Amino acid sequence: MTSRSGARGARSPRGRRETMIIVGGGLGGLSTGCYAQMNGYRSRVFEMHEIPGGCCTGWDRGAFTFDSCVSWLLGNGPGTEMHQIWLELGALQGKEMRHFDVFNIVRGRDGRSVYFYCDPDRLQAHLLSLSPADARPIRAFCSGLRKFGTCLPRYPFLKPVALMSPWERWRMLAGFVPYANLFRTSMSVLMSEYSTRFRDPLLREAFNYILYERHPGFPVLPFYFQMAAQTLRSAGVPEGGSLGLAHSIAGRYARLGGDITYNAKVEEILVEDDRAVGVRLSDGRRFHADVVVSACDGPTTLLKLLGGRYLGDGYRRLYTHTVKEPGMVFPGYVIQFLGLRRAFPEGEPTTTHLLDEATAARLPGIRHPSLNVQFRSRHYPEMSPPGTSVVYATYFSDALPWRELSEGPEQRSRLRRGGELHTLPVRHGRAYSAAKRRVRDTVVAFLDERYPGLKDAIAVRDTSTPLTQIRYTGNHEGTVLGWQPFVESGETMEELVKKHGPGLPGLKDFYLSGMWATTGGLIRAAAAGRQVMQFICRDDGLEFTASVDESAPPPTHVTVPVGPHPVP
Repeated sequence: MTSRSGARGARSPRGRRETMIIVGGGLGGLSTGCYAQMNGYRSRVFEMHEIPGGCCTGWDRGAFTFDSCVSWLLGNGPGTEMHQIWLELGALQGKEMRHFDVFNIVRGRDGRSVYFYCDPDRLQAHLLSLSPADARPIRAFCSGLRKFGTCLPRYPFLKPVALMSPWERWRMLAGFVPYANLFRTSMSVLMSEYSTRFRDPLLREAFNYILYERHPGFPVLPFYFQMAAQTLRSAGVPEGGSLGLAHSIAGRYARLGGDITYNAKVEEILVEDDRAVGVRLSDGRRFHADVVVSACDGPTTLLKLLGGRYLGDGYRRLYTHTVKEPGMVFPGYVIQFLGLRRAFPEGEPTTTHLLDEATAARLPGIRHPSLNVQFRSRHYPEMSPPGTSVVYATYFSDALPWRELSEGPEQRSRLRRGGELHTLPVRHGRAYSAAKRRVRDTVVAFLDERYPGLKDAIAVRDTSTPLTQIRYTGNHEGTVLGWQPFVESGETMEELVKKHGPGLPGLKDFYLSGMWATTGGLIRAAAAGRQVMQFICRDDGLEFTASVDESAPPPTHVTVPVGPHPVP
């Protein structure tokens, strides 16, 4: 790679692409870099922040570490292709993987609770004890969960379907034939519709919150997928948390010979003769390479770094129209962290509390009347001093209400008219600060009522909003996960990747990776890095290769009991 200001990016004398620039040091960018190094490319990651990980991060407040991302990690246990990817990236080796026997608890406004046990038999017995009248839908749901557990290991993550040979595609599809009816029924019914089959009002509501928050556009299938992964101990939390995960992959990248430049914000992707040839940083420096891969925010990449060129009809509609429609992009989070001076053994790993209208009304921007509360020290005891606790309370929130608190009258008017939100600056003001205090006070009062003495035990606290995400990661409107699956946006993205690969029509030597090149969570971002490198190797006539990191011992696994549910 060259850094001569104004120099033209030239290919290596042998004609093969050898050098690569990767924009963004989140998990997608780090994964892309690791697989680039494994396949003989010389790569360099440019990251705008001072640490790796992007949204997969944490920060220190006094003696406490506040982890803001991994509540469960798909593939952290063996038996699936997801697990192999994490091992190839060196993400899990030498760490303890923690699994809970309860996926989530949903607590109703009347004080009753639904424990969503990972074991389908235990789950079924518990649900029947809550509502014998709902025996039929309860047994049907748990039966589907058992079946899904047997097909989960067949899910393909290692190779993109577009690059599979006819034989590989046939073999993959043949493996799912026994489950065709299960997939058909679980894909065709939204959970919001499925839940109406229950007579018990708590079950009717609680099933929508299995995945911590309410996801109105999700069919039953992703609920089966996530719960089955927990059942098989193929999902849990990794020792060291989110930032530890990012540092492990960054370490793997460094050992493979990769280079990360921090505090380096890319302002433009350089293009010559319809080829991506490098990047220009905010300080004016230019760097050139044979290949440019963007693993940062999608709208920023296509509309700003590339100036809206090379979209074609499909990407143009996706990024200028669809992205603005409700429900097309995952919302952001409001997060309230609390570091507590003493232990609260009665605090559960994760509980979604269904809120009354008065409490929900005090939480700015809240999408659904619920608050997910995690005693994060149950996940990561190493992140706070012995005998203390960390609380992580979250709710879904759009960025717009917070922007309106931050902007002046002219900017608020522009926001309401549908201005280009990703171009507007992030400002802080009195109203914004007051709203953050209202979040803190409301959450603390709510928790102190349920855990007496919690308010007086607070040592440190921190409040994060969607604007916090924008400031530190540049993510569109503070989203953590990008495109929503199962709706127009996610389906369109998948179709465009099938058509163009992870590139853009008319632009050579450029590829998309990371969260915006796929749909879903961290494992999808990591898999996107692996898959984009398979396309690059194909385009260069190379055989893709990957290997498991053997530099540390394999991970160990432990199941942490949450405890029996209270007798109703």
